Amino acid sequence: MAATAQDSTAPLRSGEGKKDEDREEETEYSPFYGIEKGAVLQDARIFHDPNLDPRRCSQVITKLLYLLHQGETFTKKEASDVFFAATKLFQAKDPHLRRMVYLCIKDICPGSDEVIIVTSSLMKDMNSKVELYRSNAVRVLCQIVDSQLLAQIERYLKQAVVDKSPVVAASVLVSALHLIQNNSEIIKRWVNEVQEAVQSKHSMVQFHAVALLHALRATDRLAVSKLVSQLTRASVKSSLAQCLLVRYVRQVIADSQPGPNGEQRPFYDFLESCLRHKSEMVIFEAARAICNLKDVTVRELTPAITVLQLFLSSSKPVLRFAAVRTLNKVAMTHPMAVTNCNIDMEALITDQNRSIATLAITTLLKTGNEGSVDKLLKQIGGFMSDITDDFKIVVVEAIRSLCLKFPAKHRSLMNFLSNVLREEGGFEYKKAIVHAILALIHDIPDAREAGLAHLCEFIEDCEFTFLSVQVLHLLGQEGPTIKEPARYIRYIYNRIILENATVRAAAVSALANFGAQLPDLRDRVTMLLKRALYDNDDEVRDRAMLHLTQLGGAAGGVDAIHPSLDVSLTAMEAALQDYMAAGTTQQPFDL
Repeated sequence: MAATAQDSTAPLRSGEGKKDEDREEETEYSPFYGIEKGAVLQDARIFHDPNLDPRRCSQVITKLLYLLHQGETFTKKEASDVFFAATKLFQAKDPHLRRMVYLCIKDICPGSDEVIIVTSSLMKDMNSKVELYRSNAVRVLCQIVDSQLLAQIERYLKQAVVDKSPVVAASVLVSALHLIQNNSEIIKRWVNEVQEAVQSKHSMVQFHAVALLHALRATDRLAVSKLVSQLTRASVKSSLAQCLLVRYVRQVIADSQPGPNGEQRPFYDFLESCLRHKSEMVIFEAARAICNLKDVTVRELTPAITVLQLFLSSSKPVLRFAAVRTLNKVAMTHPMAVTNCNIDMEALITDQNRSIATLAITTLLKTGNEGSVDKLLKQIGGFMSDITDDFKIVVVEAIRSLCLKFPAKHRSLMNFLSNVLREEGGFEYKKAIVHAILALIHDIPDAREAGLAHLCEFIEDCEFTFLSVQVLHLLGQEGPTIKEPARYIRYIYNRIILENATVRAAAVSALANFGAQLPDLRDRVTMLLKRALYDNDDEVRDRAMLHLTQLGGAAGGVDAIHPSLDVSLTAMEAALQDYMAAGTTQQPFDL
């Protein structure tokens, strides 16, 4: 039953941390608790009553819509009975009930034979003097008619596009956007009316008209370019339509070839003029479009960054968030272009909105200098526990980039990463931290010992098998080359004793690497591997037996445990890709 589609007994609001009696009084339950399809279909019979109760009929329709949206299915007979009963409600004059009837007819989706019955009522409403009836009748008709019936009512819909009522005109334009997928030829005949709607003084009508014109030309790149050229010269007063136009301009710029000898991009002047628009929404859309241009230059970025800097000191949180988020992306490719905003972003570190503060700090990490690293890390540590894992990952990525930029600061940055690694967090967050430490170990030689030590502590209490295996593999590769390699054996052997089979198998292989590369430790490693022969998992036992045999000189010897490949893996990958791209060939692959 539909009631099981979601937990209808779950409270909508409960008072946590209160006494049981108070909690019972304050708990609110779903109004659809215990609803059943059979009972609702029985209630739907009231639609046939000569004296209709609009309020009760609306409640029954609400329950029917709830069942449909919870995934409940109706048989053809049940749907047909409800549909015919709902059509009788057109006799009622109550406007609220009429709106519910429109929703019911649209969601039940009657068959082609049944649509004809309700079409006359909807056509009557389309010619009504009540705007509410006309607009909703258009939406329902466009939702339920097929191509043949659409052609018959096309004349009425074309007239509605240029209707004086903005509600009716917007309804037709939105419906046309849905119809264009399967009836594009019919909608294309409305171009003149849609062009007239673009000149409408009502912002919502103009917005939907611009969207429909673009949808009609979306598959023709040249036609889109001509449309954009036409609209940029016209007076598009609606802020929403202007935002759409900015997005279309950005699409045309992305599809066009850059001008020779550093010539200005087409329509760039239009984007720059939008930075001086009276609507903040249009200004931001234009600034974001400029920042996202392919191969954008610092000269092109400067006016966009200037307006985004003004948004950083706005009293509206949404503007501050939008500006700092865009600047954060720009800082990945053009950090020097964002440095002028550093003072404004430092003020956002203490912003009450933690999302804004996080983005401000990560942007400063990308654009700041070496002297400001310790101060920023101290500020980050104060609110890391208050933000979500998604933003924590952004912070970790910024710290990794900063450490690679300033290798001398690797100790403080590594300590910060190790501290957050011990805190609670999801898999993706922990994975980002581990990968950041691995990158520092790989690119900064001085950070190897500290990084391995932090990872050894991490796997002592790691709940993620994937990360444990990855760290153990790294220990097997890097551990034997460190000054005191014997200290890592204890951490690896603990995994053989305490972890699951997958981690134990990885630990056995890592331990064998120490015995293969360090003859002084081979006897100790052999003794530990012999204990793994009694493991209850066959993979662990097989690996231990194989590596013991190799350490004894058989099965390829110690060289087989840690084989060296005298070929660049990057070059081999490129050669393989070229070989696969060549298609069918009789020649075997050869390095």
